[in-house]
Amino acid sequence: MAGNATATDAAAAATSSPVWWTPDPNSGVGSGDNAWQLTAATLVGLQSVPGLVVLYGGIMKKKWAINSAFMAFYAFAAVLICWVLWAYEASFGEEMLPFVGKPNNVLGIDRMLAQSTLPSIGVSQQFPLATMVYFQFVFAAITLVIMAGAFLGRMNFYAWMIFVPLWLTLSYTVGAYSLWGGGFLFKLGVIDYSGGYVIHLSSGTAGFIGSYWIGPRLARDREDARPNNILTVLIGAGILWIGWNGFNGGDPYAANADAGVAVLNTNLCTAVSLLTWTVCDMLYFKKPSVIGAVQGMITGLVAITPAAGVVAGWGAILLGLGSGSIPWFTMNVLAKKLKFLERHFDDTLGVVHTHMVAGFIGGFGTGLWATVDGCAAFGLTNPGGAVAGNGIQVGYQVAGAMFIIGWNLVWTSLILLFIKYVLRIPLRMSEADLLLGDDAVHGEAAYVFGPCEAHDPENAGYIQGEEIMRTVSTNDAELSLGGPVAHATNPEKIHKNGESSGGI
Repeated sequence: MAGNATATDAAAAATSSPVWWTPDPNSGVGSGDNAWQLTAATLVGLQSVPGLVVLYGGIMKKKWAINSAFMAFYAFAAVLICWVLWAYEASFGEEMLPFVGKPNNVLGIDRMLAQSTLPSIGVSQQFPLATMVYFQFVFAAITLVIMAGAFLGRMNFYAWMIFVPLWLTLSYTVGAYSLWGGGFLFKLGVIDYSGGYVIHLSSGTAGFIGSYWIGPRLARDREDARPNNILTVLIGAGILWIGWNGFNGGDPYAANADAGVAVLNTNLCTAVSLLTWTVCDMLYFKKPSVIGAVQGMITGLVAITPAAGVVAGWGAILLGLGSGSIPWFTMNVLAKKLKFLERHFDDTLGVVHTHMVAGFIGGFGTGLWATVDGCAAFGLTNPGGAVAGNGIQVGYQVAGAMFIIGWNLVWTSLILLFIKYVLRIPLRMSEADLLLGDDAVHGEAAYVFGPCEAHDPENAGYIQGEEIMRTVSTNDAELSLGGPVAHATNPEKIHKNGESSGGI
C-alpha cells in the first residue's frame, strides 16, 4: 500500500520520475531564477490588480468609477482561465503556423512541474513551467486591461465579457508567438524585449479602432471628464511604475546582469519622460499637471519596454526624451487639429497616444540604439542596432510594427462586428445607462456620500424600474467635483485645461 512506502522507495520514485524538480545543482542560479521570476510576475500582476483598477476608478468621472475598475478586474480573471486552457500554448508552444502555436491546456501536474521550455526556439529556463505560465499570464492580462482604457464610459459590459476571450485568442496569441514564441518575426530578427509591440502597440491599436466601432461617450461626459480622485490616480500610477521593475526585469527569465540593466534603464527612461512631459505642459499650458506627469510616466514605461535590456543608459535617456514629447504632441496638439479623429474615435484615456505611439517610438528607438553587448546579454544574435552599424535593424523594427498594427486593426474590427451583428450584443450601452452610469449598470455607487447622477429624484425613480426616459440635454442632475456641470456645446471646450480626458 502507498501508506507503507519507505523513504528509500520514495527517493527511488523521485529519481526515476521524468518530472523536473530542481535546477542543475552545479548552476550558480537556478532556485534564485525561480524566486525572481515569481516575484517579477507578482509585481506585474499588481500593476493590473490593484494598480490600473484604482487608477481607472480614480481618473474617470464619479459615475463611471465602478464600471471602469470592474472592466479591468474582470479582464484579469477571464484571461487567466483562457490562458491555462489554450492560450499559453498558442503563444509559447509548438508551432502550428508561422505566427501562432498549437492551442493546448497546461493543467496537468506533470506539465506544471516540468522544466519550462520554449519548443519553437529550443531554449529552457531554470524554473518550472508553472512559473512561466503565470509570468506570461500577467502580461496577457494587462494587455486587455490597458485596452479597456480606450473603451471606458460607454462600452456594454456584456460585450466586453465576450470580447476579452476572443481578442486574447485571435490577436494576443499571434503577436506573442510571432515575437516571443519563435514565430516569423522572431526569426526575422525583430527585437521586443518585454512587450512594446506584443502588449502596448497591440493594445493601443486595438483601443483606437475599437473606439470607432463602439461609438463615443455621451457629449456631456466628453465635455466634462475631470477625474473624481486624483490621489487614487497617483496611487495606481505608483504601483504601475514600481511594478514595471518586474515587467522588464523579469524578461531575461533569470536573475542575471541583464535583469539589472533592464530595471535601471526602465526607471531612467521613465523619469526623463515624466519630466519632459511636465516641461511641455509648463511651456504650452503655463502650469504643471499631475495628470500630465502620470501620462509622461506611462509613455516612458511603454517606450523603454521593447528596449530595456539591450540599450545603454544614454539610449534610455534618448527614449525618455522622445516618449515625453512626441506622444505629448500627438495628444495635446495634433489630435485636436484632426477633427475627424476627435469626432469618431473617442479613445477615453488616450491609449492610442500613451501606448500605440509610445510603443512604436520604443520599437523604432530599439532599432537605432540597441547595443551588441546588450543583445548578447539577452541571448540574442542581433548585432545591435543602427548605432552599432546594423542599420537594417530599424527596418526590421518597422516591419514588425506594421504587422502588429495591421493584424490588430483587422481582427479587433472583425471581433467587435461579430459581437454586434452575429451575437446581437450591443457594443455601446443604452442612452439611459450612459446617463446614470454605475448605478444603472451595476446597481452600485463608488461613493456613498456626495451628489451623483442617481441622486436626482427622477433618475432614482428610473433605477427603481419606472420608465422615465431622460435626454442628455434636459438632465441637470449630474454634479462633479464641487458643483453643477456646465453643459458646454462647443467641442473646443472638451479639454478646457489643455489635458486629454485621462490619457493613460
